[in-house]
Amino acid sequence: MSMAAIPLVDLARQHAPIRPELDAAIKGVVESGRFILGPEVQRFEEAFAGYCGTAHAVGLDNGTSALELGLRAMGIGPGDEVVVPALTFVATASAVLMAGATPVIADVGSETLTLDPAALSLSRTSRTKAVIAVHLHGRPADTEALARAAGPGVAIIEDACQAHGASLRGKRAGKMGRFAAFSFYPSKNLGGMGDGGALTTDDAELAEKMGMLRNYGQKGKYEHIVMAYNRRLDSLQAAVLYVKLRHLGSWNAERRRLARLYRDSLAGTSVSVPPDPEAGEHVHYVFVVRSPARDRLVRHLSQQGIGTGIHYPEPLDRMAFLAKAGALAGPCPNAARACAELVSLPMFPGLTDDEVARVAESVRGFH
Repeated sequence: MSMAAIPLVDLARQHAPIRPELDAAIKGVVESGRFILGPEVQRFEEAFAGYCGTAHAVGLDNGTSALELGLRAMGIGPGDEVVVPALTFVATASAVLMAGATPVIADVGSETLTLDPAALSLSRTSRTKAVIAVHLHGRPADTEALARAAGPGVAIIEDACQAHGASLRGKRAGKMGRFAAFSFYPSKNLGGMGDGGALTTDDAELAEKMGMLRNYGQKGKYEHIVMAYNRRLDSLQAAVLYVKLRHLGSWNAERRRLARLYRDSLAGTSVSVPPDPEAGEHVHYVFVVRSPARDRLVRHLSQQGIGTGIHYPEPLDRMAFLAKAGALAGPCPNAARACAELVSLPMFPGLTDDEVARVAESVRGFH
């Protein structure tokens, strides 16, 4: 008798316990007839800002818009450079290009897998205006060390799209830089039922600019101040996110518990697990392990009915289209090695202890 497959992510299983709350929230928006911005978005923005510990949150259509428009709101554009890590989703660098600036790709730490302060120091020039610190896989980047390496006058920006609720030295993701970009893609720790995003900041002027940039440059109805865009968060997504925000703390706690179970169960196998930060909380958007035989391990797990993911197969410095678009890059050996060795194992609220044990047993069988 074959065993049931274990998926990488199972959103239906995660949503089942809160389905009545979600249904009621969606019904409320449908009955209100208000689908763009409005009270649902404002309520979520206030709640999310409070959760992150910031003065402002601005709802947007996705996390890429949060990065791009945030850079534009800061006046960063042509002639400016923004340092980004080599190990991240392509949108981190694409947003810099979309703002008209030049991404400068630097290596990550061999263990942290987040932007390496020493590599940042080597990449910084007189044209460097900002650094994007990516909280990768749910692990917070050390923004304080990056700020010291960047030097005065260089803004630290958080790409927190994988780190809802992560913290370091008492600060939550969203509170560690000039602004932070969040994605609410459905699989994220706080995910919508479609695309969505937000920018958080303590800068009132930046938040006001973002409010205009996302909505045709309007300060008031038909009062267009600047040339801008349509990048708004819709009311249905905001209503869903408001419900799910109430459960984010318990979901993140469950992710951390599952990660500890994985660590214990995988001890002595052929894979290694990147360490958690010493002074903060990892929220395990994905649970990654490293194996020098990664591709063979993936095939082995697939044959056992176990889902896996690769985040990410290619570092940014090796993407030809970025170089063609003008991106600059130094040597990134740590990122290249990580891209060849990292594999994500099943991780989501609702994953059972027995399933974690089965995954670990399959990994041990590969060893």
